[in-house]
Amino acid sequence: MGVVMFYHLTRSGADDTLATLIGRARARDWRVMVRGGDAAHLARLDEVLWLQPADGFLAHGMSGGPMDADQPVLLGSGPVTNGAKVLALIDGAAPDLAEIAALERVWVLFDGADGAAVDAARGLWRSVTDSGHAAQYWTEDGGTWQMKMEKTAV
Repeated sequence: MGVVMFYHLTRSGADDTLATLIGRARARDWRVMVRGGDAAHLARLDEVLWLQPADGFLAHGMSGGPMDADQPVLLGSGPVTNGAKVLALIDGAAPDLAEIAALERVWVLFDGADGAAVDAARGLWRSVTDSGHAAQYWTEDGGTWQMKMEKTAV
């Protein structure tokens, strides 16, 4: 059963944070699905991932192509179709609670300056933990990520 990790963004942007997290997941040979509800943001993230990190790039593709199942990192708005071990959620996208169990990690990235995004993340936290899944809440303090809360799986 996976861990749902909530990232309360206060200093870093979602794109930079995702690039770092995806790099770590790929170092473990985990495939990643990035699910977002904003097509323009996914297109921008597509560009960012080709340019970061500075000494390379993160191979990926946009969903809807013939090679979706083969992509190490897939960007889209639909279900996981690339055998991902990690599901990253941006722009208010949400998981199906049943899919969490099949994943190693679910990352929920949300803008701490957006009240609606914070409220949505709080609601998702309750839903995730009430359904028995493990969850962690991370925030940026002094430029480093700190885990502030953790709930274990039931």
